[in-house]
Amino acid sequence: MIRFFILFLFTTSLFSATVERERWKSGETYLIFLEKKKLPLKELYYGLDKDDQRLTEEMRTGVHYQILKDNNETIEQILLPLNDELQIHIYKDKNHYKFEAIPIVSTTKTEAFSTTITSSPMYNILKDTGSKKLAQIFVSSFKNSLNFKNDIRKGDRLVMIYDQKYRLGRPFSMPTLKAAMIEMRGKRHYIYRNDDERYYDEKGHEVEGFLLARPVRGARISSYFTKRRWHPVLHKWKAHLGVDYAARRGTPVRAAGSGKIIYAARAGSYGNLIKIRHSDGYETRYAHLKSFRRGIHRGKYVKKGQVIAYVGTTGRSTGPHLHFELRKRGRAINPLQVVQVTTKKLHGKAKKAFMRLKENYDQSIELHLKNDTKSKKVHSFKDISYIHFIGKKDG
Repeated sequence: MIRFFILFLFTTSLFSATVERERWKSGETYLIFLEKKKLPLKELYYGLDKDDQRLTEEMRTGVHYQILKDNNETIEQILLPLNDELQIHIYKDKNHYKFEAIPIVSTTKTEAFSTTITSSPMYNILKDTGSKKLAQIFVSSFKNSLNFKNDIRKGDRLVMIYDQKYRLGRPFSMPTLKAAMIEMRGKRHYIYRNDDERYYDEKGHEVEGFLLARPVRGARISSYFTKRRWHPVLHKWKAHLGVDYAARRGTPVRAAGSGKIIYAARAGSYGNLIKIRHSDGYETRYAHLKSFRRGIHRGKYVKKGQVIAYVGTTGRSTGPHLHFELRKRGRAINPLQVVQVTTKKLHGKAKKAFMRLKENYDQSIELHLKNDTKSKKVHSFKDISYIHFIGKKDG
């Protein structure tokens, strides 16, 4: 079987095929979706392994997906984005439908935005860009260290530099903030995303939030968060929705934040698993545990830094480590990109590298302040010229 890309016009027919763009509805599950589209449940869900079944639960309300149909309105292919890197591909192969997870084709642009505040950062970013996501990442990045409500004045300025992914010509997924500055009563406050994927202020001090830096002290990171990874054992694309901390079997595992344990039991490929519910819709997961600490059970409240379990290699694991996940309202996010509580300060070579990075960002911020440049970012396109679909043929 040879895989190749075919470009289909969005509004026209090509090879007697048309593409429809639809939006995932609130409350709709993958099974309901298959039933509505009259697609076979056995081939596309019940016949899948547990990991692929779990993937289908990642579909989110509001996500746009594409359906390719022939001139008889028969579904030939479907692309269902799960996150900003991985998507479900359903396709017809002769008389049968097949399921696979494949990478998303996207481009990333570094963009900048500046504005003068007339009301609040949230209001002005929304007003000038129309992007709720941009407003959210700016406000959430500073909310733990600054008081916007009392200290913001009309005429203060802000600048943000960020990466935005584009898929099919449209902004796709949450932007990644690279650097930001906000004036408050004439004083400037900065935040920078360092090469270690953490956020620091202008002095090289890590910005504070609610999570521990590492739930296993002294452990090294053996595998990073990624929304697409070619699994060396299963030989297919899978997401790695967490961070792996390699450590000796029996090393204490600490709660990354205060909260209530909502799960503490065996869970398939996760092995021994603990889930903790925190405030603001956050949830942390701790997998492959050797055992739970005595007294740890569902319903128990724990404090940040409290030992809850011990590193192990239960479930699908090739060696002792902690698989650590962070989710917000069910959606997996990168724990290393969330503002963390630590007393970490950069020193030596790490601080010198950070200061060079900071200097480059500061030059860009000054340029945008000087030019008072408004965002040139396009948030919607009137015509989408093509869509990538994946065809298969015998060869």
